[in-house]
Amino acid sequence: MRATRALIHLDNLRENITQIRERVSPQVKMCIAVKADAYGHGAVECARVAEECGADFLAIATVDEGIELRKAGIKTPLLMLSLCAPEEVKSAVENDITPLVFDEEYASYFNDACRSLGRKNYAVHLAVDTGMGRIGCLPEEASSVAKKIADFDFLTLGGMCTHFAVSDSLQKEDIEYTQKQFNLFKSAIESVRNEGINPGLCHCANSAATLNNPDMHLDMVRPGIIVYGYYADEVSKEFLEKNNISINLKPVMTFEADISAVRSFKKGHSIGYGRTWTAPCDTTIAVLSAGYADGLFRRFAASGIKVSVNKKACPIRGRICMDQCMIELPSGEENCRWERAVIFGDEDFGALQTADDVARLTGTISYEITCGISKRVPRIFLTSHTR
Repeated sequence: MRATRALIHLDNLRENITQIRERVSPQVKMCIAVKADAYGHGAVECARVAEECGADFLAIATVDEGIELRKAGIKTPLLMLSLCAPEEVKSAVENDITPLVFDEEYASYFNDACRSLGRKNYAVHLAVDTGMGRIGCLPEEASSVAKKIADFDFLTLGGMCTHFAVSDSLQKEDIEYTQKQFNLFKSAIESVRNEGINPGLCHCANSAATLNNPDMHLDMVRPGIIVYGYYADEVSKEFLEKNNISINLKPVMTFEADISAVRSFKKGHSIGYGRTWTAPCDTTIAVLSAGYADGLFRRFAASGIKVSVNKKACPIRGRICMDQCMIELPSGEENCRWERAVIFGDEDFGALQTADDVARLTGTISYEITCGISKRVPRIFLTSHTR
């Protein structure tokens, strides 16, 4: 096993999904996001757990992600939230991937592929842009696009969706913007119904809205980051508790590395590229086998992040290298070579900080932290807190 690894706590994943399910009415379906390799956690294993927990859909971003899941035996319907290239459309249909469409040209690619494959009544979901500015028809265009989908020989409208831009914010203007988006989406759904077309599954609730806006659940919710143990920005655990919503999410990933060397240096000795840190007194430095090529990015060094060694806080010293980094050990930890240093994760596994903590210190979001753990870091899948 490599000296740098990401432990994936499948019990935490299962419990998070269970708690989220309890916040949603039984008749509301759940689409669990496993795109981007399940936010860095390992798509296949996480999809299996989601399937076991009764997920109605799994959200992916690319055709290749869908093919990987199908080859692994995943049978749950797949909803592709991003667009694919025309040459990928046939593979999408062959692997039963439900696409988002919002214009006649893109929908026609799927109709043509279904014709060539003899697939009738292939479900597509109509994306409506209510204020995200990404993909989707405008709300006032929804009925005309739905009619075009209905006119295709091999397609059927299986659902309608939109995506919120600021539902994770508690600022007054953002709350109002989210409500405006929701109202626009409802009007788009109604316009499709008025044309005599069944809109299918209607869904808009991301992680924040899943927990904080039950009126926006509609037919299906799409939880993402909360599945992996992190709250959606300002819709925090503290905020939810104040509003009598009890949900105790646990991080699914713990990122750790072994201490490969321990070095003693005198006052005035510099550490790392650029000599950005010089020991102000005699000190002990540990070398970790993790660097920015693993997802421990260079910018982290200046952020005040502290690595946990035996649950003692150890600051990063000097610049983070591609494959290694250096931390300063506290007194009494000089004999820790080959012990594990925990960078972030589950406190039950020795972490002093979560990916959320790292994100706040480095000016980003927890999604980027977990997705940034590179492919060369092995994922070790654990159950019942066994190592």
